[in-house]
Amino acid sequence: MSLQTEQPLQSSSDASLNRLDRQMIVILDFGSQYSELIARRIRETQVYSEVLSYRTTPEQLKQLNPKGIIFSGGPSSVYDVGAPHCDPGIWDLGIPVLGVCYGMQLMVQQLGGEVERAERGEYGKASLYIDDPTDLLTNVEDGTTMWMSHGDSVARLPGGFELLAHTDNTPCAAIAHHERKLYGVQFHPEVVHSVGGLALIRNFVYHVCDCEPTWTTSAFVEEAVREIRAKVGDKRVLLALSGGVDSSTLAFLLHRAIGDQLTCVFIDQGFMRKYEPERLVKLFQEQFHIPVEYVDARERFLSQIEGISDPEVKRKRIGHEFIQVFEEESKRLGPFDYLAQGTLYPDVIESADTNVDPKTGERVAVKIKSHHNVGGLPKDLRFKLVEPLRKLFKDEVRKVGRSIGLPEEIVNRHPFPGPGLAIRILGEVSDDKLDILRDADYIVRQEINRRGMYHDFWQAFAVLLPIRSVGVMGDQRTYAYPIVLRLVSSEDGMTADWSRVPYDFLETVSNRIVNEVRGVNRVVYDITSKPPGTIEWE
Repeated sequence: MSLQTEQPLQSSSDASLNRLDRQMIVILDFGSQYSELIARRIRETQVYSEVLSYRTTPEQLKQLNPKGIIFSGGPSSVYDVGAPHCDPGIWDLGIPVLGVCYGMQLMVQQLGGEVERAERGEYGKASLYIDDPTDLLTNVEDGTTMWMSHGDSVARLPGGFELLAHTDNTPCAAIAHHERKLYGVQFHPEVVHSVGGLALIRNFVYHVCDCEPTWTTSAFVEEAVREIRAKVGDKRVLLALSGGVDSSTLAFLLHRAIGDQLTCVFIDQGFMRKYEPERLVKLFQEQFHIPVEYVDARERFLSQIEGISDPEVKRKRIGHEFIQVFEEESKRLGPFDYLAQGTLYPDVIESADTNVDPKTGERVAVKIKSHHNVGGLPKDLRFKLVEPLRKLFKDEVRKVGRSIGLPEEIVNRHPFPGPGLAIRILGEVSDDKLDILRDADYIVRQEINRRGMYHDFWQAFAVLLPIRSVGVMGDQRTYAYPIVLRLVSSEDGMTADWSRVPYDFLETVSNRIVNEVRGVNRVVYDITSKPPGTIEWE
């Protein structure tokens, strides 16, 4: 995957859309679970993409001047009352359009064709038989596997359209109006199950839309630095550093742009993994030469959740205390004009956690990033936002981080929850339990790294249960805690499967934990996938 350089496009929830003179593909979202995935696949071709609402008007699209438009799939039927329909004026813009599943059916209906309930729905893998191997289907192998998910089908094509491909159950699996550059596919080329899907997407991007591969990492970094300097000027910027790839990449980028105008604050709430706070501060200050204000708030946070068992209450109390500490530190170290946040593009699409200052038009913070699970800043603590990463997906952030010098231990760091070990200890949290879990978790990470298995997992960690079981050690009865090992593989964290690890690995980890961690006499392995379970236990 690679990146481009332009100004971040406002999301469909923003009040207006600014004209951007750049090469891009716009995805109009009709409610598909795959809309973001389409955007990511476009970016894999080194062309910039944005997801907008299906309500986006032809006038707004003219201002954006995209090289192409993709209509996403969706859960509705085009003939349902209240089904999402686009402005028909889009068809007359002269911009190439690719309709995917529902998007193809909407194209057919609005241009004079007919869509009806299929005699047989088609779900899952299907072989695509190509009738016209030009344009959209160039170099797509005849008989390749594509992923179907539809209960409606095209019964009659609009005038000027031709059949490009079919499957055993779907006569109109791909269609085209070559002269107007309007294309439709009944399958989902964006999912990994569609073997020829990326080739089809590349054909649309390069052959049909005539795009060039200008979305590059180096260009993004260069432009982001210029944008930061232009926006911030000589003002000061505050960043809450967590040690994850998002905030670390953001810190590197900001420091490159504005140097000592950046103040990084690391709040140690006492729920980090073993040696992580010390390692993080030392890494930034000694190796990267980026000053970090270390705040030891461990006793404050632990007192806030003393005696609390409910996981949601724990999260909220930790979040509330984070706000209090952050506010105190911002006043002590300030004043600051800007707050830097590691907002990513999925956050822009899915949330509306920002407001606009009516006087200046600047976006102002009312929430720290939701994925940090730390709640929101008070409304009277107002900053202008700096969000250089808000146009990027997670994998693109990793690539940027790597390109500007972040070490692999941060770039590929497993996701870690904002409340940290406090929600990996089920039930009440105490200093003793935190020490037990830190030691057990450290052994898990040591063994994974020793065997070179770290990158085999999406996450790999230990959980401490709030029960005790009977055991025997040295001919004596024990009554101690069990540790649960949770090792999962995943593409994006939305779904996950438990990892099939070697038995000798589990044996080594179990033996070490039981022998080296006081207070543990049993180790079990979680073999639950997501769904039905979640990755974290709380």
